[in-house]
Amino acid sequence: VQLQASGGGLVQAGGSLRLSCAASGPSLSRYAFAWFRQAPGKERELVAAISRSGGSTYYTEAVKGRFTASKDNARNTVYLQMNSLKPEDTAVYYCTVKNVILTHPMPPQGEYDYWGQGTLVTVSS
Repeated sequence: VQLQASGGGLVQAGGSLRLSCAASGPSLSRYAFAWFRQAPGKERELVAAISRSGGSTYYTEAVKGRFTASKDNARNTVYLQMNSLKPEDTAVYYCTVKNVILTHPMPPQGEYDYWGQGTLVTVSS
């Protein structure tokens, strides 16, 4: 499985960005998707996740109400709509997938299987 993340950039506080993660490879329907981020000097953290079907999502507390994950199965693409951005959202954002059973709880636990290259989001104050 290959993941190509895009959509990062420089935005002012309060602005919006939409990240995309285009996936290619076999059996994509078996994977739950997630977005992680890593800010300078900080550990990587889980930001959002979306289930295999796209019907269930998870958000870390810091982004609830501002970020929305969605999935376009026809395009094999997952999106992260980020609104009301704050300077503390500045980070490299990574798309990742985990092969899970259909009833796997959210967010997916354990090691993820494939990672994209990351896209930089910079929010200026």
